[in-house]
Amino acid sequence: MPAAAPRDVMIYVQHLLGVGHLSRAAALARAAADRGLSATLVSGGLPAPALPLEGIELVQLPPVKSRDADFSGLVDAEGRPLDAAFKNRRRTQLIEVLQTIDPKILITELYPFGRRQLRFELEPLVAAARARRPRPWLLCSLRDILNPMSAAKADWVVAQVREAFDQVLVHGDPGLAPLEASFPGATAIADKLAYTGYLVEPAPAAEAPAGEGLDEVLVSTGGGAVGQALIEAALAARPLSGLADLRWRILVGRNLPPAAFEQARAAAPDGVIVERARADFRSLLARCRLSVSQAGYNSVLDVVRAGVPAVLVPFATEGEREQSLRADLLAERGYLRHLPAESLTPHTLAEAMAQARPPAPRGPALDLGGAEKTAKMLLERVARLPD
Repeated sequence: MPAAAPRDVMIYVQHLLGVGHLSRAAALARAAADRGLSATLVSGGLPAPALPLEGIELVQLPPVKSRDADFSGLVDAEGRPLDAAFKNRRRTQLIEVLQTIDPKILITELYPFGRRQLRFELEPLVAAARARRPRPWLLCSLRDILNPMSAAKADWVVAQVREAFDQVLVHGDPGLAPLEASFPGATAIADKLAYTGYLVEPAPAAEAPAGEGLDEVLVSTGGGAVGQALIEAALAARPLSGLADLRWRILVGRNLPPAAFEQARAAAPDGVIVERARADFRSLLARCRLSVSQAGYNSVLDVVRAGVPAVLVPFATEGEREQSLRADLLAERGYLRHLPAESLTPHTLAEAMAQARPPAPRGPALDLGGAEKTAKMLLERVARLPD
């Protein structure tokens, strides 16, 4: 349990497959802390030991993850379906955290636009927050692009936002991806939306050792849970790419099982380094000749800010189109090349890599000031709320 002291901001986040949601929520918490706000981050996913959390209080709930890449159900850290006792334990702890730290602002990352499988704890959390006096300011922290949902689900989301939430912080740039492009109900909550710009941290978390990353081909798979196909394609594409004379570095997220990681290391020829994801990734990225990655929110922003030639191969399933849409939009604006997941083969990847060029953006520059703008908004709101 956290220390029994009031906090300015409480952020709830649940990552299920990769670590993108957790990384974005942690970036938001760090931005708030940098502005002098006390922030508690409540995480419901698997622990991520490498995540920088300086200045933030972390509360870890009993972990929950997705059963598979299709998000077919939730399981605990050992892969067991969630039973009533487990749900009650999580729900009780979450409400106790709210009561203990008595935040002035409560932020739910993605909910109610997503994480409906966790309504068993999120509905009670929102209800408990609304019943408090003084009531905390209730916010939803939302990425730029959502996955498709049915009309009935969209109507439910709109009703939840209108009834319970004071504002929805959209961490994106409406000049690239207005929310209505992926969520038709956006027009019904337009008065609740606040675009912050993309949530990008201002500096690399760590500096890579001298020489590492320089003029390399850098292949990265984010959290790694769904990156095995990209790793295998990259290894097979190397001799076809015209870039085999360069050093290749393949960074594998910690959610890729150890057996698959060791298999990739064993398959790597001379000149290819396969290692786990590193805290100095952005430093390596800034030095590389070419980046190959998926198209998650955080990975894409790192690539855009680095300004290096890049190929995006989005994670995509029938219900997961967010990364594909983001890659499409950025490719159209001249930032990078997009290779659709369904077209991924060693030959198509090698061809895309050979055709990748330095970014030549068209249109207005992307708004990358989301961290500063959001923190300022929170600071101003805390100053107006009663003690």
